[in-house]
Amino acid sequence: MPINIPSDLPAFRTLLNENIFVMPAERAIQQDIRPLRAAIFNLMPKKIETETQLLRLMSNTPLQVDITLLHTETHTSRHTAAEHLNTFYKTFDEIKDEYFDALIITGAPVEKYEFTDVFYWDELCKIMEWTKSHAYSTIHLCWGAFAGLYYHYGIEKHNLDKKMFGVFPHKVLTENHPLFMGFDDTFFVPHSRHSEVLRKDIEACPDLRLLAYSDLAGVYACADKTNRQIFLTGHGEYDRDTLKNEYLRDMNKGLDDVDLPYGYFPDNDPSQTPPFVWRTAASLLYSNWLNFCVYQETPFDLTKMRPLQI
Repeated sequence: MPINIPSDLPAFRTLLNENIFVMPAERAIQQDIRPLRAAIFNLMPKKIETETQLLRLMSNTPLQVDITLLHTETHTSRHTAAEHLNTFYKTFDEIKDEYFDALIITGAPVEKYEFTDVFYWDELCKIMEWTKSHAYSTIHLCWGAFAGLYYHYGIEKHNLDKKMFGVFPHKVLTENHPLFMGFDDTFFVPHSRHSEVLRKDIEACPDLRLLAYSDLAGVYACADKTNRQIFLTGHGEYDRDTLKNEYLRDMNKGLDDVDLPYGYFPDNDPSQTPPFVWRTAASLLYSNWLNFCVYQETPFDLTKMRPLQI
């Protein structure tokens, strides 16, 4: 998919070198089509890394997508240069009157806090409420999934004794669901989190469908019945070395709750190169989302979007 991003965004050169079709804004405006409008509300500390990972996955269909990057106004990132944020990112107040076909709310390293103790919780709640009428389909990732499930459906997150950390096998539970069309019987997803939501809580909610599950990692994917609110607890967007870098970082900090990432290093040897066994499934999931859940369903005139009732 030609994703329309500024040619001076760091991800542009990275993706171009990977032969991924990215389109500078000056070329995109010459095409006489209505591109999809997608936004990424990036809560991760290393925003350049996360935006590149997600843009890579969103470039897997022939659809043209205009990308808007968002950051919190109530919290200043300490890990991303202010110049990068000022140049490439907007705040919610700047786009709150606009409409989007697709939105991604990322995770954030705040899982051990109560939701209401997170500094930008009120701002996030405004955005999650706004998605009901201004974003046709929203993916919530990791902590973003826990936050969305709590805000929209009152489903609690539960802290884990040990970090859920590694690459785990999963199975699709809902046959022929558009998000998992073409998936193998078993597929792999990285997880890196300190919390979980319980299967029984998802299955007890009449408005939600449990879509994919791991006997080892638990709930991975669920969605409302319209596929306009989607929740993913894992990190299909991760690069090959992301878990390795997290493991080395936590070991260097002397943290005592981190084991070797499960199913990741060959022979559990950190000196060996991890096999990239989740890339195909992640690319297919985002392609399915943009095609089946967004492009095939979203109105041509976004202002005529039907508000979602939750």
